[in-house]
Amino acid sequence: MLMRTDPFRELDRLAERVWGTAARPAAMPMDAWREGDTFYVDLDLPGVTPESIDLDVERNVLTVRAERKPTYGENTDTVVTERPVGTFSRQLFLGETLDTDRIDASYEAGVLRLRIPVAEQAKPRKIAISGGESRKEITG
Repeated sequence: MLMRTDPFRELDRLAERVWGTAARPAAMPMDAWREGDTFYVDLDLPGVTPESIDLDVERNVLTVRAERKPTYGENTDTVVTERPVGTFSRQLFLGETLDTDRIDASYEAGVLRLRIPVAEQAKPRKIAISGGESRKEITG
């Protein structure tokens, strides 16, 4: 049997009713890395449905919003409520070297994966050099 051990549970529930948000901070942990010409971001969103995830890009700021609803009813007397519910939000500031028009997103097993390609103009490229040899006339 689970015991009610959180002395602030009722205070949290009251704060949620008054302000409409969870009193405990809602986290959206992430990992980010680059592989070749692609930048990856994984965001943990367990228990969130794909339909509740919203991605917006304005200028070079990517905003991720998601909502997780409780799995129990309104009139339920909860014993332990440690999993955050409500709206989660996180902003990522993307560099000028990333192509924000070609962001790809997928959601699997509670992880939102973003694939952001490096912009073509930011990729390293070879520059051809012309006229490297001096011209000589050969007479014979």
